[in-house]
Amino acid sequence: MRKNLIASVAFLLASSTAVLAQSATDGKVKIGILNDQSGVYADFGGKSSVEAAKMAVEDFGGKVLDVPVEIVDADHQNKADIASNIARQWYDTEQVDAIMELTTSSVALAVQAIGKDKKKIDIVTGAATTDLTGKACSPYGFHWAYDTHALAVGTGGALVKQGGDSWFFLTADYAFGYSLEQQTSDYVKASGGTVVGAVRHPLSSQDFSSFLLQAQSSGAKVIGLANAGLDTSNAIKQAAEFGITQGGQHLAALLFTLAEVHGLGLEAAQGLTLTEGYYWNRDDESRAFAKKFFARTGKMPNMIHTGTYSAVTQYLKAVQKAGTDETEAVAKQLHEMPVDDVFGRGGTVGANGRMIHDMYLLQVKKPSESKEPWDYFNVLATIPGKEAYIDPAKSGCDLVK
Repeated sequence: MRKNLIASVAFLLASSTAVLAQSATDGKVKIGILNDQSGVYADFGGKSSVEAAKMAVEDFGGKVLDVPVEIVDADHQNKADIASNIARQWYDTEQVDAIMELTTSSVALAVQAIGKDKKKIDIVTGAATTDLTGKACSPYGFHWAYDTHALAVGTGGALVKQGGDSWFFLTADYAFGYSLEQQTSDYVKASGGTVVGAVRHPLSSQDFSSFLLQAQSSGAKVIGLANAGLDTSNAIKQAAEFGITQGGQHLAALLFTLAEVHGLGLEAAQGLTLTEGYYWNRDDESRAFAKKFFARTGKMPNMIHTGTYSAVTQYLKAVQKAGTDETEAVAKQLHEMPVDDVFGRGGTVGANGRMIHDMYLLQVKKPSESKEPWDYFNVLATIPGKEAYIDPAKSGCDLVK
């Protein structure tokens, strides 16, 4: 009898271990969306990215490995120290498995460093610096929607080809701005253009007058706005007051999305050239997704929102395929699995964590060209992923063999 009892207990323990190996380690899968929800990038990503993440979970069925999937979110206020504290709390005490979105490059770099130390996954859709998959890469870090190199190749390359061969930069004074200015400068120079100067402004600046006057007096054909969100919108509005474009200079919005065009309005934004990784009105599949998103948020999605939907979806697919939410196993699947959804069609993930997918060169329509609300862009060109992104072998990431 004793032998039978021991055998039964051993069988039950073995069975439970087998079940655990094919399930979430703590009975749930928990994803954190950490971004700017009240500041300069609130429309860029914000609460709409949280809704995109929730959409992804619902479309996946609400569960993975027969356990519920939970989305939590927080506002990092564009401060790396606040973001770091939230990330540590989520990882250490709240059993968050992965953190995503991470608008603002300084924030994304800080959180990715914490994830690397704690062996936790992050998937960045909101930040742009190529350092995330370069010198600061992590075996558990992934960069999804776009980066500064893709923006430089798209917008910078297009304007140089159109004759905009001399540039002056208005740059946000933090990691993202520096990276975007550097990547675009390198691309402009490689294409035969010149950079005549640059000036840096603080994040969330309200007055761009002195910066714009320096740009205007430089005589550059193109003023590159190496900033984003409300900073870009405010710079464009104030540039109009100085008559900069009327004087023959061209404004290049190096990171400008559908959300910011909507906020600025077609009258002010018309003619701007920009680069995104997604446009809602491109085909039937993108329109169907956008319609569902609009019903929840009252707005059409940009590449940050749709990229977040894609990142959450791919993470859940990786958990399902790995049979566990254990970090090493899921990261392995994220590196190996192709990406094929409404955002990343035919996408692949490099050894440095960079998701390589096509980007789109867009031009803002004139008000007379727009046929319906949110119909803001003409698609000028598709930029193949291999052209848009740095070859992982040349990225500076020490994970690439």
